[in-house]
Amino acid sequence: MRKAPALLLSAGLLMATLTGCAPTSAADSCVPTAPDGAASTLIDVSGSFGSAPQVDFPTPVKAQQTERALVIAGDDDGPVLTGNQSVRMALAMYDGETGEPVPGAAYGEPAVYATSQLNPEITKGLECATPGSRIAMTVPQGDQAAILVADIFDVFLAKADGADRPVLQPGLPSVVTAADGTPGLTIPKSDPPKELAVAVLKEGDGETVSKASRMIVHYTGALWSERTIFDSSWQNGSPATFSPEEIIPGFATALVGKQVGSQILVVIPPELGYGEQANATIPANSTLVFVVDILGTLP
Repeated sequence: MRKAPALLLSAGLLMATLTGCAPTSAADSCVPTAPDGAASTLIDVSGSFGSAPQVDFPTPVKAQQTERALVIAGDDDGPVLTGNQSVRMALAMYDGETGEPVPGAAYGEPAVYATSQLNPEITKGLECATPGSRIAMTVPQGDQAAILVADIFDVFLAKADGADRPVLQPGLPSVVTAADGTPGLTIPKSDPPKELAVAVLKEGDGETVSKASRMIVHYTGALWSERTIFDSSWQNGSPATFSPEEIIPGFATALVGKQVGSQILVVIPPELGYGEQANATIPANSTLVFVVDILGTLP
C-alpha cells in the first residue's frame, strides 16, 4: 500500500465541513461548495477516465481557496457524494510551484477513501461527484497550491437507505436510528436467543453480498449481558471494509445474501462469535449484538 501524501489526509490541515447538498435523485441538483476557478481556467487536463491524466498548467499556481472543475461528467443517475461517505477513486497530485508530480502521489490503482479521513479541502473539491466523474481541483498549500485530478469509480452510501421492514421475531433488541444513520440499541433484560437471530430492519435493492464480496459497512457491536457497546465504526469516524471470511461466523452468515442499502440486526451466540476465548474488550462466552448498514461492495 502506498503511503498517502500529507496533503491528502485530514490531520493538522485546514478544517472545513462537507455541507448539505442533498440531491433528491440526480447529481445536477447538488451544488458543490468549492467554486469553479483556477482548476477550470488554468489547469489543462486530458486523457480518458480510468487512465493516468495528462496535466498541464503554468507555474507557479497559487490558491486562497479550494476550486474545482468537472473535467468528465459521471453517471447522472448514480449515487452522489453529499456527506460523510466512502469513495473508490484514483488520483494524481502535482506541485503547484514546480508543476512536477508529488512523490508518492502518482496516478495508480483506485483505492477506497473515507471522506472523513481526507483533507477537508479535498473533500470539498469532491462534493457532488458521481461514479465516472473526473474532477480537477486546486487546493491551498501554504503560499502555493497543490493540483489534484481524481477519477471517481464508486460512491458508497452514507447509511442504509432501504425500505423499512417490521421485526417479527420476539425478544430481539430494538433499534432507533438517528438522522445521520447512527443506530441506538436497547437490549432486553431477558435471556438472549440461543440460536443465531437475524432481522432485516431496512431492505436494500443494491448488489447482493456473496461469500467472495468485500463490503463497505457501518456497524455497531454490543454485548448482550453487559448492554454496552464494544465497537462502532460510527464512533470511529469512518466505515469499515472487510470480507465474510475475515469476520466471525455468525456475522458472516447474517450478511451473505443481503443487499446493499440494507440494515441488519443480528444476535450472535458465543459458539458463532468468539466462543470461550476473550477478545480485547469482549469477555469469553459473550452473546454479541450487531447493527450493520451495508453501504456497498467492491469489485
